[in-house]
Amino acid sequence: MRLVLLLFGFLAIAQLAGAQDTTAPISTATSAADDAAIATRIRDILAELGGYDDITVTVSEGVVTLRGTTITMTEAAALSPLAGRVEGVVAVRNQVVETTDISRRLDPAIGRFRDRIDQFIAFLPLALIALGAFLLVIAMGFLIARMRQPWERLAPNAFIAEIYRQLVRITFLIFGIVIALDILSATALLGTILGAAGIIGLALGFAVRDTVENFIASVMLSIRQPFRPNDTIEINGDIGKVIRLTSRATILLSFDGNHIRIPNATVFKSRLINYSQNPERRFMFVIPVVRGTDLLVARYLMEDTVKGLPFVLEEPPAQVWIETLQPDGVEMVVTGWVDQTATSIVQAKGEALRQVKLALLNAGIGIPDASQTIEINRDSAPVQVARPSESKAVAAVEAREDAALERIVDAEREQGMTEDLLHENNPKE
Repeated sequence: MRLVLLLFGFLAIAQLAGAQDTTAPISTATSAADDAAIATRIRDILAELGGYDDITVTVSEGVVTLRGTTITMTEAAALSPLAGRVEGVVAVRNQVVETTDISRRLDPAIGRFRDRIDQFIAFLPLALIALGAFLLVIAMGFLIARMRQPWERLAPNAFIAEIYRQLVRITFLIFGIVIALDILSATALLGTILGAAGIIGLALGFAVRDTVENFIASVMLSIRQPFRPNDTIEINGDIGKVIRLTSRATILLSFDGNHIRIPNATVFKSRLINYSQNPERRFMFVIPVVRGTDLLVARYLMEDTVKGLPFVLEEPPAQVWIETLQPDGVEMVVTGWVDQTATSIVQAKGEALRQVKLALLNAGIGIPDASQTIEINRDSAPVQVARPSESKAVAAVEAREDAALERIVDAEREQGMTEDLLHENNPKE
């Protein structure tokens, strides 16, 4: 037990001794000469720093007292650690306050403004040189982009050539910015600008995704050229003649005279039918005959009738075949080919149907009629109904309507040729 008490006693004495060793003693040999030297030293430091003319320093027994005013409290607070670092200082009593003199508080701002003006005047010649270099590079880029020969040879069409020109302009613009920033020794700013531009471009890309998709589709369509002006095409059920291809949409003129604007992304991804790709085009219709008809005779009669029409081409030949058996008769399909540049396809189909019907009736081949007519006559004698006679002459089937629509398309194209990406000299798919 005594041994434990002695151990705790020794530990307490050791801790007390250590605490006394780490405490710095205050010197008792401070004299008036030492206080004067400390005050002089602090005044010299403040005079060298400048801006502390209103500060008074007094030292007594190593305690420094600071009085006066400063422009800001930050400057006042910085005096305490500054005075405390002087040798011989025991403590610092900081009684400095912020000044209320408006003129003193404005002096630093006026001084900074003058410094900025001096810096701008010194910087102005270098900025003018950087601006001149930037404009020179931009002018070179625009001059190269305006040249026709290299871009028209490299590009498949005028639209792609214009894209190449825009890329050249953008490249020289970036190059001019780099040179100007290098002259100003501000190349570090370029990384920030490019980073911000990348983020903004990414955000805009998501915002105008459909517009970008249509533009890319316009590029592909202008290269492939799946149709030409005045071609009759069908896209997702919309049929009309092509007016123009812009950087956003394909514009059609329907056969009702209406404008159909289809986004190029839809045109590029959809099933497209070009009826004007070949001048030869086939018409087709179905005509029924009664069940008791000699189908072979009826088929030959229809073929000969269609082949005898002046607007039907010999090659490819007209054809007739048996399609289906119906409760009221037999359906037969009749086809023929015409030159659609000179013949209206719808008029040719209608006239061929009329001539085939006349040939069947003259040959005594009946055409089934699903309707039933009930006649009630009070007289005993039947009433003879005269059948109207029908002309056997072949009607004209010229493509007058198509020619009129083509004139409308040509007139509209003349009004907006600057926006058209379709040109006759471009290769066609």
